[in-house]
Amino acid sequence: MSLDVSPALLAQAERGEVDEADFVDCVRTSLPYAWEMISSLVDRLRVDGGEFADNQTPPPDEQARGQLLRALASDAIRGSLERHFGVRLAFQNCHRVAVFPLDPAVDERLTRFTSIRGQLLNQSPVLRDC
Repeated sequence: MSLDVSPALLAQAERGEVDEADFVDCVRTSLPYAWEMISSLVDRLRVDGGEFADNQTPPPDEQARGQLLRALASDAIRGSLERHFGVRLAFQNCHRVAVFPLDPAVDERLTRFTSIRGQLLNQSPVLRDC
């Protein structure tokens, strides 16, 4: 799953620094399932409050799964999304994306979510092939 980089954005990169807003827009248009997943979780966190918001529904197909993996496995994409939305992202398995507010009060919850124990407890035979 690659980004659809416009000639203008590629030219920016070739010249040096890239405008992060342009990069984020490239991510939004290239990875629409991942973008929608993350933005809906951010909205839910802002409306409902709490320590975090997460998704536990597997993606509808391999293309959507690939978009999530691409968005969250890339340090550049993930970091840009975190800065854009003002959250911290966490990821388990092929679909469990969580957003945490930038609030030290939830650091312990984020640590539990991203721990080895948290990873093991999130396993399921249904998800073996994800």
